[in-house]
Amino acid sequence: MNIGLWWWSNLPNGPDDWKGPIGGFALSAFQRYQNPLKLDFPSDDEINSDLKLISQYSPRIRTYSMLENSQVYRLADKNGLNVLAGAWIDNRLDNNEREIEALIAQARRYPTSIKRVIVGNEVLFRNNVTPEQLMAYADRVRAAINQPVSIAEPAHIWAKNPELADHVDFITVHLFPYWNGIARKDAIGDALGSYNTLRQMFPNKPVVIGEIGWPSNGNRFKYADPSVSNEARFLREWFNKAKKLNIDYYVMEAFDQPWKEQLSGRTEAYWGMFSADRKLKFPFTGPVTEDVKWPWKAFAASLLALLPMIWFAYNFRRFKLMGRFFFAGLIQLACGLIVWSATLPFNYYLSWIDWTMLVLLFPAQIAILAILLINGFEFTEVLWRPRWVRHAGMLRPDPPEKQPFVSIHLACYNEPPEMVIVTLDSLAALDYVNYEVLVIDNNTKDPNVWKPVQEYCEKLGKHFRFFHLEPWPGYKAGALNFGLKETDPRADVVAVIDADYEVRADWLATLTGHFHDPKVAVVQCPQAHREFEHNTFRRMTAWEYDGFFRIGMHHRNERNAIIQHGTMTMVRRSALEGTGGWSEWTICEDAELGLRLMHAGYDLVYVDELMGKGLTPADFKAYKSQRYRWAFGAMQILKGRWNWMTKKGPLSAGQRFHFLTGWFSWFADALHLLFTLMAIFWTAGMVAFPALFNLPMQLFLVPVIGFFFAKAIFGIVLYRARVPCSWYDTLMASLASMGLSHAIARGILHGLTREKTSFVVTAKSRRLGGSNFAAFAPVREELLMASALLFCVIGMAANYGTQYIEGMLWMFILAAQAIPYVSAVVGAWIAHKAGDKAG
Repeated sequence: MNIGLWWWSNLPNGPDDWKGPIGGFALSAFQRYQNPLKLDFPSDDEINSDLKLISQYSPRIRTYSMLENSQVYRLADKNGLNVLAGAWIDNRLDNNEREIEALIAQARRYPTSIKRVIVGNEVLFRNNVTPEQLMAYADRVRAAINQPVSIAEPAHIWAKNPELADHVDFITVHLFPYWNGIARKDAIGDALGSYNTLRQMFPNKPVVIGEIGWPSNGNRFKYADPSVSNEARFLREWFNKAKKLNIDYYVMEAFDQPWKEQLSGRTEAYWGMFSADRKLKFPFTGPVTEDVKWPWKAFAASLLALLPMIWFAYNFRRFKLMGRFFFAGLIQLACGLIVWSATLPFNYYLSWIDWTMLVLLFPAQIAILAILLINGFEFTEVLWRPRWVRHAGMLRPDPPEKQPFVSIHLACYNEPPEMVIVTLDSLAALDYVNYEVLVIDNNTKDPNVWKPVQEYCEKLGKHFRFFHLEPWPGYKAGALNFGLKETDPRADVVAVIDADYEVRADWLATLTGHFHDPKVAVVQCPQAHREFEHNTFRRMTAWEYDGFFRIGMHHRNERNAIIQHGTMTMVRRSALEGTGGWSEWTICEDAELGLRLMHAGYDLVYVDELMGKGLTPADFKAYKSQRYRWAFGAMQILKGRWNWMTKKGPLSAGQRFHFLTGWFSWFADALHLLFTLMAIFWTAGMVAFPALFNLPMQLFLVPVIGFFFAKAIFGIVLYRARVPCSWYDTLMASLASMGLSHAIARGILHGLTREKTSFVVTAKSRRLGGSNFAAFAPVREELLMASALLFCVIGMAANYGTQYIEGMLWMFILAAQAIPYVSAVVGAWIAHKAGDKAG
């Protein structure tokens, strides 16, 4: 399939063969790295070599300046070439005088080689001088020499200024169907139409086509697509047509001129029939292939993918055949994109700045493909596994005498007492004998908040103990470590729940039996939610959370690599204390403990059963704050336990894989932020300084757009397969997830660059107050980013419209980049309106 895709994209084209001399070439003799703008000119030997090469294909050349590379005329005479010599005319009147004088002198000096002359090249098109001035220049040259004299302009300039014909001996016109936005298949007809119109306008004047051609690379212009095969087909067809109709023409141009990109954009560098390295771009007979090196590239892509595909197919042979085929296809596609991305730049004339940007961006391309493969592996395993290998469920309850003693720790800070009391009531109703509940309130200042909870614990009896700590360090981990010291000596298991949870009565009875296996250190249940069904914001966030526990946790559990989270979790006490308790150096002490227990050789059991339900974050500010904390803590863990995850040791390869790559999607959010800032900067440059900033190459655009669609498809398909919600809830959960992108990106970047951040407790009860305008306060940055991207799209549409495929792709990317920021703004508004209804 890989080889077939490369073959299909490089199908040979069959333009008519061409045999015979070409009418003539427009000549700019600058070599690959020369630039007249930097006063870097070719030598006599280099020009002479170019003329010898041209003479093999045509007896004629056309030049543009008498002062620039003036030795061309002497060397052309030496090589027996006929010259259509041009004087460069612009708004520098003194320079115009020197050009005219040199044109007259050279025409008199080389009358046998300079057969015709042109005064000015597209001067009126550029509006450099008036028609009267240009005609005066032409009259002056006609009076001074014997050769025929002309002026070179596009067809519409001749139509607008027909009086020019009275001052020339022949009409010189430039015909470029490409710049008319004409598709290649219709381009010859367009050129002939313009040519015949001019002949009808000026029946008594010969018409010479001074420039005609097609670019081999650059930006698409409307329906005109630059490519090697299109250049070959256009020119070969034109050669045959011009010969048949006896048309006088000069091909634009002999050699690619990379320096012209600085003047008029990327396409200007690729009009040569020869590359800047003086190699013919296409054959004159037989079929034409866009990329003659495609078989080697296809072979390299196949070879690069072969071992990874074999390794995957062998190690995951338990997957269904369709799953193995699908993921092998993803591997091959990724390898093909790597080869394509690595080789495509060599089709362009890139400066050292371009190469620097490529070198910097190529790792980002690799990262995008890596994230795609990681998401694709999850997609494959979830959809095409015959069964879950590691599956744990509820167990038959033990009799009281065999029940492990469980110490339930409930850490709270400034929580509404009525909410905590609901949680305590559910714990009091547990169908279990051997347990205690430690309520650890740390740093709540207001006695009216913590004292009602203390009093209620006293009412509930001996199972419940209350502790108020003030001041106390270490945030939640500090409170839990205090609880460890106060735990009943009989306790075998420590369970942790959040202060807003209602637990099922059979939670402990049906799950503590897993601890009879001495290798089990953790039994984890999903984080689930209640009281969300009739609140739009809480509903969308509840289903967004559910996706991870229905999909990601099962995927990780297959390799004993689940993320332990700090509610509805039970931990073997000896394992917890034996590995150092709760870590106070990270704000994600729960996930760090899970990793530490795996490193110590323990198993973690995931039971996908809703044994308790809590409240979703109260508003968008709390929702964002919680995800920022998770992302920041993940980076703390990544930095603190880097050696565990990157070097061989107690962790299995699967565990290292999940803890390294499990956060890659969050890294994608960080890359999204950086890419968006770069895109805004680059778009501003393209709008304000189009001569300095080019449209991005498809090299950058195609993988980004492909990644966007693939990630969206993977997510939605998995949700529909695994999460028991409606299509509406799926889309709203996607909206909620995308709205967190900026918060996650900030958490990742801050986590990588900072050691600590403050622990912000996630508010679960509605906060009163706030105008409609205040609803957007939590998403000020997202609103600013969305606005900036909107202005970028408007600026691109106004300046580039739909002329370039790259421009349209870039506008699509800008719009796609805006989706997470718009989602955050919409999410904040939904949260605000849902809060108003609740109030």
